[in-house]
Amino acid sequence: MPGLSSWVAIGDSFTEGLSDLGPDGTYVGWADRLAATLAVRDPDFRYANLAVRGKLLREVVDDQIPIALQAAPDLVTVCAGGNDLIVPGSDIDQIAEVFEQAVVTLRQAGCEVVVFTGPDPNKQPVVRRVRGKVAIYNGHLRAIADRHGAKLVDLWAMPVLVDLRAWSDDRLHFSTEGHRRIALRTAEVLDVPVAEDWRVPLPPVDPTPWIRSRQADLAWTRAHLLPWARRLLRGQSSGDGLHPKRPELQPLADQNPDNGRAAAV
Repeated sequence: MPGLSSWVAIGDSFTEGLSDLGPDGTYVGWADRLAATLAVRDPDFRYANLAVRGKLLREVVDDQIPIALQAAPDLVTVCAGGNDLIVPGSDIDQIAEVFEQAVVTLRQAGCEVVVFTGPDPNKQPVVRRVRGKVAIYNGHLRAIADRHGAKLVDLWAMPVLVDLRAWSDDRLHFSTEGHRRIALRTAEVLDVPVAEDWRVPLPPVDPTPWIRSRQADLAWTRAHLLPWARRLLRGQSSGDGLHPKRPELQPLADQNPDNGRAAAV
Protein backbone atom coordinates (compact mmCIF):
# COMPACT_ATOMS: atom_id res chain seq x y z
CA MET A 1 0.00 0.00 0.00
CA PRO A 2 1.91 3.07 -1.21
CA GLY A 3 2.23 5.92 1.27
CA LEU A 4 1.46 3.83 4.35
CA SER A 5 3.00 5.73 7.26
CA SER A 6 0.85 4.72 10.25
CA TRP A 7 -1.07 1.63 11.31
CA VAL A 8 -3.26 0.68 14.26
CA ALA A 9 -3.94 -3.04 14.70
CA ILE A 10 -7.02 -3.97 16.73
CA GLY A 11 -8.51 -7.28 17.77
CA ASP A 12 -7.92 -10.26 20.03
CA SER A 13 -5.22 -12.91 20.58
CA PHE A 14 -4.68 -13.38 16.84
CA THR A 15 -3.40 -9.82 16.46
CA GLU A 16 -1.76 -9.69 19.89
CA GLY A 17 0.45 -12.50 18.62
CA LEU A 18 -0.28 -15.62 20.65
CA SER A 19 1.63 -18.03 20.53
CA ASP A 20 4.59 -16.55 18.66
CA LEU A 21 7.17 -16.02 21.39
CA GLY A 22 10.01 -13.55 20.81
CA PRO A 23 13.56 -13.75 22.20
CA ASP A 24 12.54 -11.96 25.40
CA GLY A 25 9.54 -14.23 26.06
CA THR A 26 6.89 -11.74 24.91
CA TYR A 27 4.49 -12.41 22.06
CA VAL A 28 5.38 -11.10 18.61
CA GLY A 29 2.82 -12.25 16.03
CA TRP A 30 2.04 -11.44 12.41
CA ALA A 31 1.27 -7.78 13.07
CA ASP A 32 4.55 -6.99 14.83
CA ARG A 33 6.42 -8.91 12.15
CA LEU A 34 4.82 -6.92 9.36
CA ALA A 35 5.25 -3.65 11.27
CA ALA A 36 8.98 -4.35 11.59
CA THR A 37 9.20 -4.83 7.82
CA LEU A 38 7.38 -1.55 7.23
CA ALA A 39 9.67 0.22 9.71
CA VAL A 40 12.72 -0.99 7.81
CA ARG A 41 11.30 0.63 4.67
CA ASP A 42 10.36 3.85 6.48
CA PRO A 43 12.07 4.77 9.79
CA ASP A 44 9.26 7.28 10.49
CA PHE A 45 6.57 4.61 10.19
CA ARG A 46 4.32 4.56 13.28
CA TYR A 47 2.52 1.54 14.70
CA ALA A 48 0.17 0.65 17.56
CA ASN A 49 -1.21 -2.73 18.54
CA LEU A 50 -4.28 -2.51 20.77
CA ALA A 51 -5.26 -6.19 20.56
CA VAL A 52 -5.83 -8.15 23.77
CA ARG A 53 -6.39 -11.89 24.00
CA GLY A 54 -9.84 -13.22 24.81
CA LYS A 55 -11.75 -10.11 23.77
CA LEU A 56 -15.22 -10.42 22.30
CA LEU A 57 -16.16 -8.30 19.29
CA ARG A 58 -18.19 -5.80 21.30
CA GLU A 59 -15.24 -5.23 23.63
CA VAL A 60 -12.95 -4.64 20.66
CA VAL A 61 -15.42 -2.17 19.18
CA ASP A 62 -16.08 -0.29 22.44
CA ASP A 63 -12.51 -0.23 23.80
CA GLN A 64 -10.22 -0.19 20.77
CA ILE A 65 -12.06 1.55 17.92
CA PRO A 66 -12.26 4.94 19.74
CA ILE A 67 -8.50 4.86 20.33
CA ALA A 68 -7.87 4.02 16.70
CA LEU A 69 -10.14 6.85 15.56
CA GLN A 70 -8.37 9.33 17.82
CA ALA A 71 -4.98 8.25 16.44
CA ALA A 72 -6.23 8.77 12.85
CA PRO A 73 -3.82 6.31 11.20
CA ASP A 74 -3.58 5.57 7.49
CA LEU A 75 -4.50 1.94 8.14
CA VAL A 76 -6.53 -0.03 10.67
CA THR A 77 -6.50 -3.84 10.61
CA VAL A 78 -9.49 -5.53 12.21
CA CYS A 79 -9.79 -9.18 13.16
CA ALA A 80 -12.43 -9.96 15.78
CA GLY A 81 -15.50 -12.09 16.34
CA GLY A 82 -13.81 -15.47 16.55
CA ASN A 83 -14.21 -15.63 20.32
CA ASP A 84 -17.91 -14.82 19.89
CA LEU A 85 -18.41 -17.71 17.50
CA ILE A 86 -17.31 -20.34 20.01
CA VAL A 87 -19.79 -19.10 22.63
CA PRO A 88 -22.79 -21.48 22.59
CA GLY A 89 -25.89 -19.84 21.15
CA SER A 90 -24.11 -16.89 19.58
CA ASP A 91 -25.86 -15.28 16.60
CA ILE A 92 -23.58 -15.05 13.55
CA ASP A 93 -25.73 -12.44 11.80
CA GLN A 94 -25.72 -10.16 14.83
CA ILE A 95 -21.96 -10.51 15.20
CA ALA A 96 -21.56 -9.58 11.54
CA GLU A 97 -23.78 -6.52 11.97
CA VAL A 98 -21.57 -5.23 14.78
CA PHE A 99 -18.46 -5.90 12.70
CA GLU A 100 -19.89 -4.10 9.67
CA GLN A 101 -20.73 -0.99 11.66
CA ALA A 102 -17.16 -0.91 12.95
CA VAL A 103 -15.83 -1.05 9.39
CA VAL A 104 -18.25 1.69 8.32
CA THR A 105 -17.11 3.90 11.20
CA LEU A 106 -13.44 3.46 10.32
CA ARG A 107 -14.01 4.03 6.60
CA GLN A 108 -16.04 7.17 7.24
CA ALA A 109 -13.12 8.47 9.30
CA GLY A 110 -10.88 8.11 6.25
CA CYS A 111 -8.93 5.01 7.34
CA GLU A 112 -7.95 2.24 4.99
CA VAL A 113 -9.22 -1.01 6.53
CA VAL A 114 -7.99 -4.59 6.27
CA VAL A 115 -10.15 -7.43 7.59
CA PHE A 116 -9.35 -11.14 8.01
CA THR A 117 -11.47 -14.20 7.49
CA GLY A 118 -11.15 -17.04 9.95
CA PRO A 119 -8.89 -19.97 9.01
CA ASP A 120 -10.32 -23.38 8.24
CA PRO A 121 -10.35 -25.28 11.59
CA ASN A 122 -11.07 -28.64 9.95
CA LYS A 123 -8.10 -30.42 11.57
CA GLN A 124 -8.47 -28.82 14.99
CA PRO A 125 -10.39 -30.81 17.62
CA VAL A 126 -13.21 -28.95 19.38
CA VAL A 127 -12.78 -25.81 17.25
CA ARG A 128 -13.81 -27.71 14.13
CA ARG A 129 -17.22 -28.10 15.73
CA VAL A 130 -17.86 -24.45 14.85
CA ARG A 131 -16.44 -24.81 11.33
CA GLY A 132 -19.84 -24.12 9.79
CA LYS A 133 -20.25 -20.93 11.84
CA VAL A 134 -16.77 -19.79 10.81
CA ALA A 135 -17.62 -20.38 7.15
CA ILE A 136 -20.86 -18.37 7.41
CA TYR A 137 -19.10 -15.56 9.26
CA ASN A 138 -16.41 -15.54 6.57
CA GLY A 139 -19.13 -15.06 3.97
CA HIS A 140 -20.32 -12.01 5.88
CA LEU A 141 -16.78 -10.65 6.13
CA ARG A 142 -16.16 -10.99 2.40
CA ALA A 143 -19.42 -9.15 1.68
CA ILE A 144 -18.61 -6.42 4.21
CA ALA A 145 -15.18 -5.87 2.67
CA ASP A 146 -16.73 -5.67 -0.79
CA ARG A 147 -19.49 -3.26 0.24
CA HIS A 148 -17.19 -0.82 2.00
CA GLY A 149 -13.96 -0.97 0.04
CA ALA A 150 -11.93 -2.77 2.68
CA LYS A 151 -9.04 -5.07 1.82
CA LEU A 152 -9.38 -8.75 2.75
CA VAL A 153 -6.81 -11.27 3.95
CA ASP A 154 -8.46 -14.64 3.35
CA LEU A 155 -6.95 -17.01 5.90
CA TRP A 156 -9.41 -19.76 4.90
CA ALA A 157 -7.83 -19.73 1.43
CA MET A 158 -4.30 -20.35 2.77
CA PRO A 159 -3.62 -24.12 2.46
CA VAL A 160 -0.42 -23.78 4.50
CA LEU A 161 -2.54 -22.93 7.56
CA VAL A 162 -4.23 -26.34 7.41
CA ASP A 163 -0.87 -27.88 8.32
CA LEU A 164 -0.78 -28.53 12.07
CA ARG A 165 2.73 -27.06 12.22
CA ALA A 166 1.17 -23.67 11.55
CA TRP A 167 -0.61 -23.97 14.91
CA SER A 168 0.70 -23.84 18.46
CA ASP A 169 0.42 -26.61 21.04
CA ASP A 170 -2.82 -25.13 22.36
CA ARG A 171 -4.45 -25.77 18.93
CA LEU A 172 -6.21 -22.41 19.14
CA HIS A 173 -3.46 -19.99 18.18
CA PHE A 174 -0.87 -19.91 15.45
CA SER A 175 2.74 -20.97 15.82
CA THR A 176 5.66 -18.75 14.88
CA GLU A 177 5.57 -20.24 11.37
CA GLY A 178 1.84 -19.61 11.08
CA HIS A 179 2.24 -15.97 12.10
CA ARG A 180 5.14 -15.55 9.69
CA ARG A 181 3.08 -16.84 6.78
CA ILE A 182 0.16 -14.57 7.71
CA ALA A 183 2.49 -11.57 7.84
CA LEU A 184 3.70 -12.42 4.33
CA ARG A 185 0.13 -12.82 3.07
CA THR A 186 -0.93 -9.49 4.59
CA ALA A 187 2.10 -7.79 3.03
CA GLU A 188 0.96 -9.12 -0.33
CA VAL A 189 -2.54 -7.70 0.15
CA LEU A 190 -1.00 -4.33 1.04
CA ASP A 191 1.41 -4.43 -1.93
CA VAL A 192 4.41 -4.43 0.40
CA PRO A 193 7.40 -6.18 -1.25
CA VAL A 194 8.79 -9.15 0.69
CA ALA A 195 11.47 -11.67 -0.16
CA GLU A 196 9.48 -14.85 0.59
CA ASP A 197 6.28 -16.43 -0.67
CA TRP A 198 3.67 -17.55 1.86
CA ARG A 199 2.52 -20.26 -0.57
CA VAL A 200 5.67 -22.39 -0.28
CA PRO A 201 4.57 -25.70 1.32
CA LEU A 202 6.11 -26.80 4.58
CA PRO A 203 8.58 -29.70 4.19
CA PRO A 204 7.15 -33.24 4.31
CA VAL A 205 6.82 -34.86 7.71
CA ASP A 206 6.34 -38.49 8.73
CA PRO A 207 2.82 -39.40 9.95
CA THR A 208 2.39 -39.42 13.72
CA PRO A 209 1.65 -42.90 15.13
CA TRP A 210 -1.92 -43.31 16.35
CA ILE A 211 -0.95 -43.89 19.99
CA ARG A 212 1.21 -40.76 20.08
CA SER A 213 -1.65 -38.73 18.62
CA ARG A 214 -4.03 -39.96 21.32
CA GLN A 215 -1.44 -39.20 24.03
CA ALA A 216 -1.06 -35.70 22.62
CA ASP A 217 -4.86 -35.29 22.61
CA LEU A 218 -5.03 -36.26 26.28
CA ALA A 219 -2.21 -33.89 27.23
CA TRP A 220 -3.89 -31.08 25.26
CA THR A 221 -7.22 -31.71 27.00
CA ARG A 222 -5.63 -31.37 30.43
CA ALA A 223 -3.38 -28.42 29.63
CA HIS A 224 -5.64 -26.33 27.40
CA LEU A 225 -9.21 -27.54 26.87
CA LEU A 226 -10.26 -27.94 30.51
CA PRO A 227 -8.86 -24.55 31.65
CA TRP A 228 -10.56 -22.88 28.66
CA ALA A 229 -13.89 -24.56 29.50
CA ARG A 230 -13.64 -23.48 33.15
CA ARG A 231 -13.03 -19.86 32.12
CA LEU A 232 -15.99 -19.98 29.74
CA LEU A 233 -18.33 -21.32 32.43
CA ARG A 234 -17.16 -18.66 34.88
CA GLY A 235 -17.50 -15.83 32.37
CA GLN A 236 -13.78 -15.15 32.58
CA SER A 237 -11.36 -14.22 29.81
CA SER A 238 -7.67 -14.94 29.37
CA GLY A 239 -7.25 -11.21 28.74
CA ASP A 240 -8.83 -10.02 31.99
CA GLY A 241 -6.57 -7.40 33.56
CA LEU A 242 -4.23 -7.20 30.57
CA HIS A 243 -3.42 -4.07 28.60
CA PRO A 244 -2.39 -3.57 24.95
CA LYS A 245 1.31 -4.18 24.33
CA ARG A 246 1.70 -1.15 22.01
CA PRO A 247 -1.00 1.28 23.14
CA GLU A 248 0.24 4.40 21.34
CA LEU A 249 0.94 5.21 17.72
CA GLN A 250 4.73 5.61 17.72
CA PRO A 251 7.76 4.67 15.63
CA LEU A 252 8.47 1.01 16.21
CA ALA A 253 11.97 1.59 17.59
CA ASP A 254 10.56 3.87 20.29
CA GLN A 255 8.44 1.05 21.69
CA ASN A 256 10.56 -2.10 21.59
CA PRO A 257 13.49 -2.06 19.17
CA ASP A 258 14.76 -5.55 19.93
CA ASN A 259 11.41 -7.18 19.21
CA GLY A 260 10.97 -5.05 16.11
CA ARG A 261 14.23 -6.21 14.59
CA ALA A 262 13.66 -9.84 15.52
CA ALA A 263 10.15 -9.87 14.09
CA ALA A 264 10.79 -8.59 10.57
CA VAL A 265 9.60 -10.85 7.72
